[in-house]
Amino acid sequence: MTAQVIYEGALRTKATHIQSGSSIETDAPVDNGGQGSRFSPTDLVAAALASCMCTIMGLSANAHSIDLGRVTCDVEKIMVKDPRRIGEIRVALRFEGPQTYDEKTRAILERAALTCPVFESLHPDLKKTVSFSWS
Repeated sequence: MTAQVIYEGALRTKATHIQSGSSIETDAPVDNGGQGSRFSPTDLVAAALASCMCTIMGLSANAHSIDLGRVTCDVEKIMVKDPRRIGEIRVALRFEGPQTYDEKTRAILERAALTCPVFESLHPDLKKTVSFSWS
């Protein structure tokens, strides 16, 4: 088992990771009757995409002896109606390390990000807009 999720009432859940015991609480967004005081489940999907991209870039960087440095991702989730769902996730990755990245290194890292398991698992109709900013 990966996780246990408990509905706590008032449109809130608590998900506990079985292996580590760490937990995440969710709240429905204000526009859907919630308090909006925590990540919504769809916020987690968008954040998971960016987290996965960074993780896979880290693995690829390790495999190619690349100093990845600090990467910051700004994530925007855009909802659509009929049915209510995520229509687009925008991820802007900024590489903030003091190092420079040649074209080969950029290609390795971009390929890693754009083939991460979450990216590959999201429905093809969900628009994924990804940008890379190299310092």
